[in-house]
Amino acid sequence: MLLSLNWLKDFVNTGVDLDALAHGLTMAGIEVEEIIQVGSEWDNVIVAEITEVEPHPNADKLSLTLVSTGAEELPVVCGAKNISRGMKIALARPGAKLPNGMEIKKSKIRGQMSHGMICSEPELGLGNDATGIMPLSNDLVPGTPLADALDLRDTILDLGITPNRSDCLSVAGIAREVSAIFNVPYTVPKPSPAETGDPIENTVTVEVVIPDHCPRYAMRLVENVNICQSPLWMRRRLENSGIRAINNVVDITNYILLEWGQPMHAFDLDLITDNRITVRSAMDNESFVTLDENERKLPDGTVMICDGKEPVAIGGIMGGLKSGISDKTTAVLLESAYFDPSAIARTGRAINLKTEASLRFEKGVDINTIIPALDRAADLVVTLAHGSLAKGRIDAHAKNPNIPEKIILSVSRASQTLGLALSSREMKQILNKLGMDTVETSADTLQVTPPSYRYDINRDIDLVEEIARIHGYDNIPVTFPKSVLTAKQANPQLQFTGKLKEIAVSLGYFEVINYSFIAPEHIRAINIDHSDPRTDPVELLNPLSADQSVMRTTLLPGLLLNLKHNNNNHISNIRFFEIGHVFTKTGNGSGIDETKKIAGLLSGIRNNENWSLKNENTDFFDIKGTVETFLARLHIHDMTFTLKPGEPYLHPSKSLGINVNHQKIGSFGEIHPDVIENFELENSAYLFEMDFDRLLKHASNNPAYTPFSRNPAIYRDLAMLVNREITAETIIQTIRTFKNKLITDIKIFDFYQGNNIDKDKKSLAFRIKFHSDQRTLTDKEVNKIRDKLVSYLYTELGIELRI
Repeated sequence: MLLSLNWLKDFVNTGVDLDALAHGLTMAGIEVEEIIQVGSEWDNVIVAEITEVEPHPNADKLSLTLVSTGAEELPVVCGAKNISRGMKIALARPGAKLPNGMEIKKSKIRGQMSHGMICSEPELGLGNDATGIMPLSNDLVPGTPLADALDLRDTILDLGITPNRSDCLSVAGIAREVSAIFNVPYTVPKPSPAETGDPIENTVTVEVVIPDHCPRYAMRLVENVNICQSPLWMRRRLENSGIRAINNVVDITNYILLEWGQPMHAFDLDLITDNRITVRSAMDNESFVTLDENERKLPDGTVMICDGKEPVAIGGIMGGLKSGISDKTTAVLLESAYFDPSAIARTGRAINLKTEASLRFEKGVDINTIIPALDRAADLVVTLAHGSLAKGRIDAHAKNPNIPEKIILSVSRASQTLGLALSSREMKQILNKLGMDTVETSADTLQVTPPSYRYDINRDIDLVEEIARIHGYDNIPVTFPKSVLTAKQANPQLQFTGKLKEIAVSLGYFEVINYSFIAPEHIRAINIDHSDPRTDPVELLNPLSADQSVMRTTLLPGLLLNLKHNNNNHISNIRFFEIGHVFTKTGNGSGIDETKKIAGLLSGIRNNENWSLKNENTDFFDIKGTVETFLARLHIHDMTFTLKPGEPYLHPSKSLGINVNHQKIGSFGEIHPDVIENFELENSAYLFEMDFDRLLKHASNNPAYTPFSRNPAIYRDLAMLVNREITAETIIQTIRTFKNKLITDIKIFDFYQGNNIDKDKKSLAFRIKFHSDQRTLTDKEVNKIRDKLVSYLYTELGIELRI
């Protein structure tokens, strides 16, 4: 908001310099973003008097004048026709740079020297009359700088008004703040315009059909007006505030908007059918042509101002072409109203139209300012347009939507919040400065009623903020808060999440974070059967888009889309992981199960491209190694892999389930080729997915340390012939059930199928470690255990040693 300091001085005299004023406003929450000095554009332009006028000897349309500056007389060539001897004019001397960009120099015009230029209104940026030079008052003294003579110097404060302070969007509102901040009185005009016409009810009728959207609607009538240019002082104030001057009546409505914060509108009464105004809602599919000549389709709930035939304005936003003020206007109907803020905001957004009026209406204007502002506008129209004001006013007043409620303020709590020891009397004085009715109901309690223009004050903490503002934030002493520091119990889930991330990153994986909502077709694309509850995802009531309309039931689609995005950008070597939640419906569909998962995806070649390394593609054993490393670093040892992971998006013969203590915690393997095709991926990819909570349950944060033994171990290799359907994992688990404490490790080191072996058989070779911490084992003792083990395996699985 641009604020003229000259205008502000009509209301309040701060008694402080400009820097102190700017600092005080800023510290009270009204930031002074910039200080603009106005007046330098008329440097080297002075008041002068024409002492002689004679025809130019070499040009019929030019005159040669002699101009007195009070100190000297200068010859000036002029082309205007409205000049005469004794006339006071504005003289731009050589060196002047006018607001229109023209630079004045001493020059010779048709053989005659001209020491400057006699200026018109447009050349000075002070009006639009280009028919001749700008005449000045005969009271002005020659030689006086024009900026001083016409009071053109001003200081403009560019204020940053916060959205909650609609009461500060006016000169009067800022004056109230200045009065409270600097403890100085301020005055507001109290107009009492002379009423010389017939009663307004004899001419105009008003009906408000929608009192909820328009609780108060008032009008004044001024007849026999003269539409002309506004006086210079009004034009300068409007232009310094960022509003273009149009004519005296329209300028007055804009002037009241800036001065009082009350938007107004002026109608040409002769263009109002039946002299009747009706305030109603827009009808279905109704459209309206606004003053900017745009036809706008109106949404439901739009407040329309209508005459006896058709709409003439969109209430609170903009008037129409039909009833606007023009040079032919002789009778003016002034409107001052209160419109529901939410209704104005909805309409403004729907028709994409913001105006100075709608800005104030949608934030909320003071309903108690409607009548004083209307009277002030009528008074100015009578004065500046020489009209006759009809007696009385129309005031359709249904209800007051902004009756302030009393707020109870605890003095002790306010002092504690502020860190100040203010008394109830001091707080009462501050609140009274802000126009609040304050009653001391007890030694520690104030009952406060905010003024009608303070929409933002609803709670006691709002009052505390007001006290801090006016007392001065810079007057609040700096103190350190008293607090007791206690060690917070570490969150196991957060710690475990960090551990998983650390392991994944150490294995070369990069973390991705995807949205928890995806497209339904992405779930279908991973080949999950319709009987699987994951195919019935939780739907969002208000999705951002169709591609994000359901909650994910697995992390796989997001990772595959990440892979696809990278493939599209020619990045094929991928190692991604994600830790996040998946969502499924409960058994009866009335609730939602939220489960945390960790999943990883790899694709491309095993190592970064290098001249010394082979470009081998990743395979099943890379993802298996990832899973084994995870489990090892989490100190989970009682794990087994199962052949049937039960995940349809994994390759049936290149995937395994992960079990710990006979509980499934996840699966891994190659992604099914159909899924790769559904996502249009370049290469095969490999996935692991594990349940976060089950991993946390089985992981150990305190791994046991076993010191190195001084006793040597003995190893025995067993090459076995086994049926093809028996897995190596089954054999290892069977050996563990043999339960001999001296067998401490089992590893498979060879696998063979082919010549010299039956088709339904295969050869597996295991290396078994025998060790004791207490003593050195003998070969005879180990061989005896080995023989018993072979016999046990033959009994349990029908396994024979291969000779």
